[in-house]
Amino acid sequence: MSASGSCKCKDLVGALSALFGDLAWWPGTPEEVMIGAVLTQQTRWENVTVALDALRHKGICNIAGIHTAPSAVIEEAVRCTGFFRVKTRRLKALAEWITHRYGSVAAMRERPTEELRAGLLSVNGIGAETADSILCYALDRPVFVIDAYTERICGCVGISERRAALKRLFEDVLPPDNTIHRRCHAYCVEYAKEFCGKKRCEKCILKNADEQGGG
Repeated sequence: MSASGSCKCKDLVGALSALFGDLAWWPGTPEEVMIGAVLTQQTRWENVTVALDALRHKGICNIAGIHTAPSAVIEEAVRCTGFFRVKTRRLKALAEWITHRYGSVAAMRERPTEELRAGLLSVNGIGAETADSILCYALDRPVFVIDAYTERICGCVGISERRAALKRLFEDVLPPDNTIHRRCHAYCVEYAKEFCGKKRCEKCILKNADEQGGG
């Protein structure tokens, strides 16, 4: 981790914190968050909320429900998120892994973060972003989530690290507090949705401040 990267990361966190304050993000039970982390792959969050509501209506918006429900029933509920057959298989794989390995999410929560992350990454269709989202938002671990939004913001303010290196950078800069990790990631997503997603680069507070400060 470079000293300049660390300083820029701290400046970024400070700027976003001043902008958003106490930002609450990703509501739901731990099991709903796990399901949502899979469903949000390659789709908008609005579609995920519709799918979660459909799963709740069917009484299967939990790991046990996903594990036992017929695939066709899940597919019908999550169709609106796109790639619904693939996502159903991934949800089934996640539920099977949790059920066979730990028995329940409650038992899963007792295990070390390193063990859980390695196990999640072994599940078909669960990559680093989804695994870290589950760890951070469902299991309350001080794990930072790196996504395309975060990488884009960091690139714009001169932070060169990417993916695993960027994750380490944030986790070194932030205190080991889950609330701070989830809040900081939420800052990045909300800011990027407002500026990057709408291509409002000329009004980007972070980019302009960085340029005015000489990088």
